[in-house]
Amino acid sequence: MAQRRVLITGAGSGLGQALAMRYAKAGDRVACVDIDAARAELTRAALPGSGHLTMAANVANDEAMEQVHETVAREWGGLDVLVNNAGMATGGAMVDTTMAEWRTVLDVNVLSVVRGCRLFLPGMIAAGRGHVVNTASFAGLAGAPSIMSYGVSKAAVVALSEQLRAEVHDKGVRVSVLCPAFFRTNLLESWQGNPKLKDFAARMMDTAPDTLDSVADYVFAALERGEFLVLPTKREPMRWRLKRWLPETYFRQLLKMVKSRTAGH
Repeated sequence: MAQRRVLITGAGSGLGQALAMRYAKAGDRVACVDIDAARAELTRAALPGSGHLTMAANVANDEAMEQVHETVAREWGGLDVLVNNAGMATGGAMVDTTMAEWRTVLDVNVLSVVRGCRLFLPGMIAAGRGHVVNTASFAGLAGAPSIMSYGVSKAAVVALSEQLRAEVHDKGVRVSVLCPAFFRTNLLESWQGNPKLKDFAARMMDTAPDTLDSVADYVFAALERGEFLVLPTKREPMRWRLKRWLPETYFRQLLKMVKSRTAGH
């Protein structure tokens, strides 16, 4: 396989960092983009191979992402794999979430994907090849209470990915969307919203059967196979089938699970 040029947002930690390592181990060049310049550089410095890049950028800022695009064009001449991975976690019911919080989470979780696609997709289409990878969440496939803005933002990423796949299917560009549930990572560092819900999410992560490495290994293998919908956490394939086939049963089980998890909180 020829060496690929890969850009990953949110590469300074968590799944983005883990995927950067796996692409680099496969012999690819990786551009590590993160809002935290120091973290992005630590990721780049740990990667095997050479030719990797570090860029500090806020994915919610148009000008910052345009500069990222310009740097990639100047240094590499184009991109083969775009991983729109950066995002933030939020919690709160509809009546508790402010309009400012809505705007922030949609800008970071949804419009950042739009920015990445608008900037890098034309080059992929012109080259007749490429792969766009968007990190959503199982919350984008199956809604749950008290994560209103987060779930809506991730559902938008799933819908965007489905429509983008239809738009570019005959242009040599693949599209994948990642929909993990809770696993042990540092996503909660970006938490915005109800602190009690953050504690609940932390407990869910701590008791999840999936680790960062197990999720990253599954994701990378699925991407190499060209899969569209990637469910990398152990419990979710069955939950997704239940939700599609028996939606009312799934809904009752969801409410029961949430009630048991929050009992005594």
